[in-house]
Amino acid sequence: MRSYEVLRDAITGIGAKSVAADMELSPSMIYRWCEAADNEDASGARNPLDRVVMIHKLTGDSRPIQWLCKQANGFFVENPPVRDDFDEPVFDAIQKMLKEFSDLLQGVTDSMRGDGDIGSAEAETLRTEWEELKAVAEGFIMACERGEYRDSPRT
Repeated sequence: MRSYEVLRDAITGIGAKSVAADMELSPSMIYRWCEAADNEDASGARNPLDRVVMIHKLTGDSRPIQWLCKQANGFFVENPPVRDDFDEPVFDAIQKMLKEFSDLLQGVTDSMRGDGDIGSAEAETLRTEWEELKAVAEGFIMACERGEYRDSPRT
């Protein structure tokens, strides 16, 4: 789905005029955000989603995207890079996921064992472990989607 389609669908529920009024913008600006703006001839305007993507591409910094995710009560995790020379056996990948899950559980156990409380520093460590687990699991799923674990043809 393209950015202008995402905005158009999101705005449709409450209406462009209402969004414009709440954002103190003109309705025409909101309408232009909801149109294709792939080239200078198009009537659409570069919308906020396109601009955030452009900032990310120009800077290589994902903090603006992370910030947006946090505002939406979510969290951004980058997909692991895809290797051309992929050769990891499926059971090794599963072992990695189990290890990361075990590390997360160990972090919880260690936090609770001392004082029965998970403080902010401990929560930050748990967040790191959780992100590592999600990245490893995402890498596994991406490999599955690419067909990396298919059986070789039988003879």
